[in-house]
Amino acid sequence: PRPRRFLDVGCATGRLIAAMRARGWENQGVEPCRQSAEYGRRRRGVQIFAGTLEQAAFPDGTFAAVHFSHLIEHVPDPRGLLREVRRVLRPDGYAVVVTPNVDGLQARLFGTRWRSAIADHLTLFSVRTLRRLLEESGFRILAVQTWGGLAKGTAPLWLKGPVDRWAKRRGHGDVVLMLGRR
Repeated sequence: PRPRRFLDVGCATGRLIAAMRARGWENQGVEPCRQSAEYGRRRRGVQIFAGTLEQAAFPDGTFAAVHFSHLIEHVPDPRGLLREVRRVLRPDGYAVVVTPNVDGLQARLFGTRWRSAIADHLTLFSVRTLRRLLEESGFRILAVQTWGGLAKGTAPLWLKGPVDRWAKRRGHGDVVLMLGRR
């Protein structure tokens, strides 16, 4: 959609927004780590606000797409984050959410030893719970994809490939991506 304005929340050093800029998108990043934001501004020449999405205080309906990867599980109020994302999106805008999948094969196999079962992750989502949260927050789900079956080194290569493909087909990948439309 035009104008093509893209926001990456939790953008680190701005690699993705630099790639989106190369594809013709106007871009903006939000990153709470000041050093990462400064690096991205200085080395990549991208716009990164150092702070939270709420602190950035973008006007309503600013962006055509908002992306946040491996972020929603870290925030104390995921519903509040989605409310703010929805506010800064245009009425026909897209939200792209990527997060660990608590219902994935790795989580099932490793339980508390799963690599995403860490104290920094305040809320973990399954495909079902993430879908419900997005829908309750006013998004229509357009696509869902999972990937990653077994972490490297946890199984022999002859087994890892087929298991990874099975997990992806069955929606039991270690990571879930959900595309929602406002």
